[in-house]
Amino acid sequence: MNTKNRLRFSATTHVGHKRKINEDSILALPDQQIWTVSDGMGGHAGGDFASQTVVDSIAMIDPGLDPAALLSALRGAIRSAHDVIVRESEQRGSGTIGATVVTFVAANGHFAAFWAGDSRLYRLQSGGIEMLTSDHSVVADLVHAGQMTWDEAEQHPQSNAITRAVGVGDDLELDKIRGELFPGDRFLLCSDGLTKYATFATLERVLRAEPIETVADTLQQIALDGGGADNISIIVIDVL
Repeated sequence: MNTKNRLRFSATTHVGHKRKINEDSILALPDQQIWTVSDGMGGHAGGDFASQTVVDSIAMIDPGLDPAALLSALRGAIRSAHDVIVRESEQRGSGTIGATVVTFVAANGHFAAFWAGDSRLYRLQSGGIEMLTSDHSVVADLVHAGQMTWDEAEQHPQSNAITRAVGVGDDLELDKIRGELFPGDRFLLCSDGLTKYATFATLERVLRAEPIETVADTLQQIALDGGGADNISIIVIDVL
């Protein structure tokens, strides 16, 4: 049995100032309590195909599943997207295409998230903001080694070099986190088009101050004002 949690959300995606197309895709399935951000790579007709394949595959999940079956189906949907993207890339023969993914699902007072790449999940609680995911990237290794912070990593020359993506490599390895939902929790899913321009302190300030109706748009504007050199995708979820 899947007992619904009382959640509200806002979401937005924007091409930014520099790109001609939006290679990000977002998905909100509030009835199933599934939300996803996917950031494509591979240029026009590559990255957007990859990210759209990820969200389309997740959107096909049976809405009547119990929590355990839902998690299995979610993992399976992302793996299925991986296989589709790999085949498409082989047929095109024109370089690597792929996509990050971070997906959040709630059921029975708990949440779970799967991710690959550098799209992120944060949680704001009374004690502060916490990054629940860990980037699969070259600079993440430097952060884990204590050589820099996540904020500093965003300014590193190799900040865009990811080490894992849907559609890249033979096998897709997904990381997973799960936890309990508490009233007042606020979650943020986003692509790196936001975190290039918003430090932990900025994210915490905005997430604390803004109501759910405007918070995604306010974060998007910060990224645009900062330069908006990448596509920007944001989903904010409140636990009531």
